[in-house]
Amino acid sequence: MSTILIVEDETTLAETIRYNLEREGYSVLIASDGVQGLEQARREQPDLIVLDIMLPRLDGFSVCRILRQESDVPIMMLTARQDEVDRIAGLELGADDYISKPFSLGEFLARVRAIMRRSERQPRAGGREVLEAGALRVDTSSRRAWSESRELTLPQKEFDLLTCLVRNRGIALSRDLLLERVWGLDFIGDSRTVDVHIRWLREKIEPEPAHPRYIQTVRGVGYRFEAPEQ
Repeated sequence: MSTILIVEDETTLAETIRYNLEREGYSVLIASDGVQGLEQARREQPDLIVLDIMLPRLDGFSVCRILRQESDVPIMMLTARQDEVDRIAGLELGADDYISKPFSLGEFLARVRAIMRRSERQPRAGGREVLEAGALRVDTSSRRAWSESRELTLPQKEFDLLTCLVRNRGIALSRDLLLERVWGLDFIGDSRTVDVHIRWLREKIEPEPAHPRYIQTVRGVGYRFEAPEQ
């Protein structure tokens, strides 16, 4: 049974979400502030975190930022504000989805199901595949990557995105195609998610992220991976 942690200080909303998630067959935990939510996330290792932004003691953005340094757990952020800046900030910090209050329970549950379907997919076992491009080496079987002799620390989505780009080197891939291949057809989000992860990848693999050699922007389309001569 999958476990979902709700970090929400509005008791009525938290209990309503808990009731409906439990009817869907999930095990549900509740934390009423950011510090408690962070502690429960570390201790219980939930399969999904539903995280409000406006929380006592530690706000949701801070909780998301800390968790993204430690884990790839899917995070859905909640907010009572309609400002696009909050949505962008949440995605920049690594949130997987974002929903504004008030929301319908039908839409909320659909988003939860979509996230859980994506996270439950496991890479298929297969033969060893090592991709090499310039100074980069990607071992898809062990899910490890190196730049020259330095091993890269890549969360799941960054590794999958890099693998997709390297496998299709020289080909311009649209943002929508990258969303489909890395996040799945049922991902409820937009192309900013790709842009944020591309920026993170560039910071890790490019000698000069502001002047990328590997991941090239194709204006009006998306991105193309090039393998420069070492």
